[in-house]
Amino acid sequence: MKDSGAETGGTPFDDDDDIVMEVDGTETVESIADDIRSDIRLGHIQDDVSHVLEERLRKASISLRPEQIDDLAEEIERDVSI
Repeated sequence: MKDSGAETGGTPFDDDDDIVMEVDGTETVESIADDIRSDIRLGHIQDDVSHVLEERLRKASISLRPEQIDDLAEEIERDVSI
Protein backbone atom coordinates (compact mmCIF):
# COMPACT_ATOMS: atom_id res chain seq x y z
CA MET A 1 0.00 0.00 0.00
CA LYS A 2 1.28 3.47 -0.85
CA ASP A 3 1.93 5.84 2.01
CA SER A 4 0.46 9.31 1.59
CA GLY A 5 3.48 10.78 3.32
CA ALA A 6 1.43 12.20 6.19
CA GLU A 7 3.44 10.30 8.79
CA THR A 8 6.82 10.66 7.07
CA GLY A 9 7.12 14.40 6.82
CA GLY A 10 5.60 14.50 3.34
CA THR A 11 8.06 12.08 1.77
CA PRO A 12 6.22 9.26 -0.04
CA PHE A 13 7.61 5.74 0.24
CA ASP A 14 7.11 2.75 -2.00
CA ASP A 15 5.58 -0.55 -0.90
CA ASP A 16 8.78 -1.60 0.88
CA ASP A 17 8.75 1.55 3.04
CA ASP A 18 12.52 1.89 2.78
CA ILE A 19 13.15 3.36 -0.67
CA VAL A 20 12.21 7.00 -1.12
CA MET A 21 10.36 7.65 -4.36
CA GLU A 22 10.86 10.75 -6.53
CA VAL A 23 9.22 13.86 -5.12
CA ASP A 24 8.31 16.76 -7.42
CA GLY A 25 11.03 15.92 -9.96
CA THR A 26 13.72 15.36 -7.34
CA GLU A 27 15.83 12.39 -8.34
CA THR A 28 16.77 9.62 -5.95
CA VAL A 29 19.86 7.44 -6.09
CA GLU A 30 17.76 4.55 -7.40
CA SER A 31 16.14 6.64 -10.14
CA ILE A 32 19.57 7.82 -11.28
CA ALA A 33 20.84 4.23 -11.27
CA ASP A 34 17.82 3.14 -13.32
CA ASP A 35 18.46 5.91 -15.85
CA ILE A 36 22.09 4.82 -16.17
CA ARG A 37 21.04 1.18 -16.66
CA SER A 38 18.71 2.27 -19.46
CA ASP A 39 21.35 4.46 -21.07
CA ILE A 40 23.87 1.61 -21.02
CA ARG A 41 21.37 -0.78 -22.60
CA LEU A 42 20.69 1.79 -25.32
CA GLY A 43 24.42 2.25 -25.93
CA HIS A 44 24.44 5.88 -24.81
CA ILE A 45 27.14 5.39 -22.18
CA GLN A 46 30.64 4.41 -23.25
CA ASP A 47 32.46 6.00 -20.30
CA ASP A 48 33.32 4.51 -16.93
CA VAL A 49 30.04 3.90 -15.09
CA SER A 50 31.49 5.16 -11.79
CA HIS A 51 32.37 8.48 -13.42
CA VAL A 52 28.94 8.87 -15.04
CA LEU A 53 27.20 7.93 -11.78
CA GLU A 54 29.30 10.38 -9.78
CA GLU A 55 28.51 13.22 -12.21
CA ARG A 56 24.76 12.54 -12.21
CA LEU A 57 24.67 12.30 -8.41
CA ARG A 58 26.56 15.59 -8.17
CA LYS A 59 24.08 17.29 -10.53
CA ALA A 60 21.22 16.00 -8.36
CA SER A 61 23.01 17.31 -5.23
CA ILE A 62 23.31 13.80 -3.82
CA SER A 63 26.47 13.04 -1.89
CA LEU A 64 27.80 9.49 -1.50
CA ARG A 65 31.18 8.21 -0.37
CA PRO A 66 33.47 7.10 -3.21
CA GLU A 67 33.19 3.46 -2.07
CA GLN A 68 29.40 3.67 -2.26
CA ILE A 69 29.57 5.09 -5.77
CA ASP A 70 31.96 2.34 -6.87
CA ASP A 71 29.75 -0.37 -5.31
CA LEU A 72 26.63 1.00 -6.98
CA ALA A 73 28.43 1.32 -10.32
CA GLU A 74 29.49 -2.34 -10.07
CA GLU A 75 25.90 -3.32 -9.26
CA ILE A 76 24.63 -1.37 -12.28
CA GLU A 77 27.19 -3.05 -14.54
CA ARG A 78 26.20 -6.51 -13.21
CA ASP A 79 22.49 -5.77 -13.72
CA VAL A 80 23.04 -4.66 -17.30
CA SER A 81 25.27 -7.62 -18.19
CA ILE A 82 22.63 -10.19 -17.15
